Amino acid sequence: MQMTLFYRVAWVALALTFVVVILGAYVRLSDAGLGCPDWPGCYGQLLDVPDQVDQIAKANSAYPHRPVEPAKAWKEMIHRYCAGTLGLLILALAVLAWRGRRQADQPVVLPLILLGLIIFQSLLGMWTVTWQLKPVVVMAHLLGGLTTLSLLVWLLLGQRNARKWPLAAENRTLRYYALLGLALLVGQIALGGWTSANYAALACPDFPTCQSQWWPPLDLREAFTPWRGLGRSYEGGVLANDARVTIHLMHRIGALIVALYLGWLGWRLVATTGSRDLRYAGGVILTLLMTQIGLGIANIVLRLPLPVAVAHTGGAALLLLSLITLNHLLRPEAAA
Repeated sequence: MQMTLFYRVAWVALALTFVVVILGAYVRLSDAGLGCPDWPGCYGQLLDVPDQVDQIAKANSAYPHRPVEPAKAWKEMIHRYCAGTLGLLILALAVLAWRGRRQADQPVVLPLILLGLIIFQSLLGMWTVTWQLKPVVVMAHLLGGLTTLSLLVWLLLGQRNARKWPLAAENRTLRYYALLGLALLVGQIALGGWTSANYAALACPDFPTCQSQWWPPLDLREAFTPWRGLGRSYEGGVLANDARVTIHLMHRIGALIVALYLGWLGWRLVATTGSRDLRYAGGVILTLLMTQIGLGIANIVLRLPLPVAVAHTGGAALLLLSLITLNHLLRPEAAA
């Protein structure tokens, strides 16, 4: 009963984590990241948003630098409600794991790591608001959400018996290729988060060229300065054009590298492995990769429509999970 409840909670937490990641992208891309200028409440209201005339007037008086926009405020608060619920689910997982720690097959360490991670995520969420969309914090918040998603998937994959994942000895070398693919993808996701946090997604409005050039003027030093002073708002971005172009172009180059590598890895899995599970994983990786490439190009050609931009974040999350699953399939104990 304990283990059944534990994994049921884990499945719900996984689904909600994906929702929270997508909602976070939606909030960020619809410019609602500062829809509530305070934290954890919204214009001084803990569980509500000012939407009455007198409430709005009072909030505008208290926060004259950030007039109330109820639609944006509700987007931010819904995201916080979901994130708070996720925190409670992760806490429940940690409690269930600790209570069942004497059972031989009960995971304990990973749920406790998840609890620490979700606490840190809540701090990043607070800093995102109080430090007014500081890019390094926004990017870290995205990576933290995707890390939470990945750890939950790894936890649930461990529910299956390792003997159900048979691998031939010659396929063990694929572990290194899969790890490299995962590392490259994580780096590219971080670049994507940096691009979004610095409002550089449309710095190159043409494709495949950038600013009608194959290699426009760049500013690497300014583009990748990780820490800038507090006390200023980063909403809308603060970088000059050359720095934004640099970030966008590096994201494109990273996308090309990841596409070539994962394309090769997916093809190798489909064409040369004898395991049905690995062939299936390769097919999923190739499908998600092609979809993600299409969404990335559409973002530029269509000038960043909100549904496509949000779907691009969702596609990155799913592609990450496919690489996490592949690495779980190829773990040493599975090949034993």
